[in-house]
Amino acid sequence: GVAIARQPIAPDTLITGAGTPITIRQFIASGHKFALKAAAPGEPIRRYGQIIGFATQPIQSGDHVHLHNLAVSDFGRDYAFSSDVRPVEVVPETERRTFMGYKRADGRVGTRNTIAVIASVNCSAHTIREIAAYFTPERLAAYPNVDGIVPLTHGSGCGLRVGGEDLTLLQRTMAGMARHANVGAYLMVGLGCETNQIQDVLANYQLDGTLNFAPHLTIQEQGGIRKTVHAGIEMIERLLPIVNATPRTPQPISELVVALKCGGSDSWSGVTANPVVGLLADEVVRQGGTVVLSETPEIYGAEHLLTRRAINRTVGEQLVAKVRWWEDHARMHNTEINNNPSAGNKVGGLTTILEKSLGAVAKSGTSPLMGVYDYAEPVTTRGFAYVDTPGYDPVCVTGQVASGSTLVLFTTGRGSVFGFKPAPSIKITTNSEIYAHMIDDMDFDAGVVLHGADLHTTAEQLLDLAVAVASGQPTKSEAQGVGESEFIPWNLGGVL
Repeated sequence: GVAIARQPIAPDTLITGAGTPITIRQFIASGHKFALKAAAPGEPIRRYGQIIGFATQPIQSGDHVHLHNLAVSDFGRDYAFSSDVRPVEVVPETERRTFMGYKRADGRVGTRNTIAVIASVNCSAHTIREIAAYFTPERLAAYPNVDGIVPLTHGSGCGLRVGGEDLTLLQRTMAGMARHANVGAYLMVGLGCETNQIQDVLANYQLDGTLNFAPHLTIQEQGGIRKTVHAGIEMIERLLPIVNATPRTPQPISELVVALKCGGSDSWSGVTANPVVGLLADEVVRQGGTVVLSETPEIYGAEHLLTRRAINRTVGEQLVAKVRWWEDHARMHNTEINNNPSAGNKVGGLTTILEKSLGAVAKSGTSPLMGVYDYAEPVTTRGFAYVDTPGYDPVCVTGQVASGSTLVLFTTGRGSVFGFKPAPSIKITTNSEIYAHMIDDMDFDAGVVLHGADLHTTAEQLLDLAVAVASGQPTKSEAQGVGESEFIPWNLGGVL
């Protein structure tokens, strides 16, 4: 096994109090691992009680354990489907905590009330930014229940095969944003000649029907950018009073759909922030709500912990099928999933994808896994759900939000400045140093756990913040206007 250094440790330091005294043999940076006992080449190394890799050379007690002497190899995992399912004691409806949310006609509840301007193709990206930019805070002042006009641009929409997976992913993502609980109304804008035809999106996903005019435009039909911008502004001016008619009202937190995400992780992610988020996730589920875990390449090697929580074998096997798809996907691109830990992850002490995954899974708490969903597929189960996405932050969160997530809990050890519109992203640091250093961007310090704070008390404080943000309090990223460039639908690379 290994231990983690809470602070830098100099060579020849004697470590006592954990059984046999250990002499540190090399400098150990904060967050990095040192061996508690010797290991021969090929011997498994464990953290969290699970295998994080195998020794690639002889390791002695007190050695620094990292990239130079630890690597991933294939090993069998016992999926033990549904063996760890724990029933949830759901809080009665009359006793549930509330937040101030926007209730939609279909019963869903949003944490923000926006108008989304959605590009069907990159060719209309500039145009929709121009439309959205017209609606300054001064022009929106007359509509106090509207939280903003959000332009959703992307780099795709043409050069795709009709009926192909890339086009399906894009259209499903667009539809998920158009019908999102945080979106009171939408306007789609295209060029006109692109493969991704707006009419196809509307028809394939049964969008709209609630308004007495069609919420879409094309630049070619309007006669150019200037005319389209003018028409788009007029259309949004017609939508504003409709959207403004929905105020915030008290709603049970059972109506929250919370995305769980980590980015810029370090060795403390699995010790502080992710377990705190896991406790919060369990409480949201207990209150009848929904939490969404994703990033299949970043649960790799820890998926057996989730299959044991699958509500039934079918759900567990669906998760394993996603993992197998990613193994094939990595092989097809001549890479390996263990390429995943980034440069910053490694500086922060994370060595292998197995170690990163074991810490990442902690965000999901202990509730049963109720459903496994494709990227941007609507989540229809309550409780703990899984949405298949890449690990890359903006592509992942785009899929989570398009699947219905209305709030994002984002843990970080290196200091991610991620934001996402229209679903607010709460940044939770794994250590207090990053929280203090990046105070303008970080919302919550889970690093207090390293200094003696109680995990459960910290989770309760984070839930208080989540309820406040869901009720309208801006996150640090929202206050700085971050969150438009982060809309990046997953593109598998099938561009012709």
